[in-house]
Amino acid sequence: RLSCIRNNIWLACCGVVSAGLAVLSSFGLMLFCGVPFVVTVANAPFLILGVGVDDMFIMIASWEQSSRKKEKSSVKSLLAETYSEAALSVTITTLTDVLSFFIGTWTAFPSVRSFCLYTGTAFVFCYVYTMTFFGAILVLNHKREQGNRHWLTCMRVGVDRDEAENSCLYNACCIGSCSGQSSEPESEHPMSIFFKKYYGPFVTNKWIKLLVVLLYGAYLGGSVYGCIQMREGIDLRNLASDDSYVIPYYDDDEKYFSTYGPRVMVVITESVDYWNETVRGDIESCVQNLE
Repeated sequence: RLSCIRNNIWLACCGVVSAGLAVLSSFGLMLFCGVPFVVTVANAPFLILGVGVDDMFIMIASWEQSSRKKEKSSVKSLLAETYSEAALSVTITTLTDVLSFFIGTWTAFPSVRSFCLYTGTAFVFCYVYTMTFFGAILVLNHKREQGNRHWLTCMRVGVDRDEAENSCLYNACCIGSCSGQSSEPESEHPMSIFFKKYYGPFVTNKWIKLLVVLLYGAYLGGSVYGCIQMREGIDLRNLASDDSYVIPYYDDDEKYFSTYGPRVMVVITESVDYWNETVRGDIESCVQNLE
């Protein structure tokens, strides 16, 4: 925003910090519980950052709407209104994510199991920090705006009535807005106007409703078919780069040797006297019997 008071850069940074705290808490708890840390877990922070920033935007948007509805309300009522609007969507998002990753812990691959444990726990902490830490940050930022304080220095910003003599950049950086006014409620966001006046009426048209139902039915059918066809396993070709010499090897192996089935290996787990001729004969007869 072109206002040194209404600018919410620190608020956005705290939203990212909230996601970072969730990652640290999750990793610390899992390591304390002895869950193995594998390389794939290093990708988890990017997922948590995406969900944490999404929750942050929902909270900020709900706060802005509440502040426009109740301009003279107390901070307690504003925060209550914000949670009543945002907490439901944030909770549903978190529940679906946590459920998805905890279901992934049933897999037979230990690396995937560790990744799902770390990430699912991080989503839980992300929800906790969004509902507690970030809510407190919203209140502090609101008090800063009410006190007419600069977003960067938190120093009080005066209102210059002779703003016509100053440049727009000076007014935005030192006064609060190009109009020289102190913190005041903003007009509705253009994106909200678009969804309210154009997208909403378009989607609620009866023919569009019918089309949406048909598309969802096709999507649901395709999803069920995909679940039936899904196989658990790893294609080793996907673990190498496209120009690797390993790719032709796997292609030839599948083309010429796939009909023979997987290799069969026999492991002797006991201590064996291989120098004993009788023992070697027993091993050879065992191999012949298996063949």
